[in-house]
Amino acid sequence: MVQMTPFLLVLSLGLVASGLSAEKCVLTGCWINDLGSNMTIGPVNGKGEFSGSYLTAVADTKDKIKVSPLQGFQHLTNQPTFGFTVNWSFSDSIAVFTGQCFVDEKGKEVLKTMWLLRSHVDNIKNDWKATRVGTNVFTRLPSQKE
Repeated sequence: MVQMTPFLLVLSLGLVASGLSAEKCVLTGCWINDLGSNMTIGPVNGKGEFSGSYLTAVADTKDKIKVSPLQGFQHLTNQPTFGFTVNWSFSDSIAVFTGQCFVDEKGKEVLKTMWLLRSHVDNIKNDWKATRVGTNVFTRLPSQKE
């Protein structure tokens, strides 16, 4: 019985440690944020690169809002940090987002992000008003089953 004790100790430590590991959060898919904007992220390649599309629900323009392309990178971990750029198709603005993909205590995936929006201005005197900053929380849209 004495020889079995170290084995059981190692086995129990392994089982406890595996239960503490974070669940995997996957960026790929369709997301909606707290303002109602929709984002679709395509497959992430082996280098952590991805592309997708973004349809904002809010904009400071009179032009028609259009779906805009996004390009980004993520770290290849269970709850990855990531960043992406959106090149707005309907304005002379560009946005960069950075954040982390989490799995909450209920097993729900959540993207916590911070963004910078740079708008075009006509001259350097107006540079002071060209950049805005904010935060968004994205949740995964339910799968559409046909």
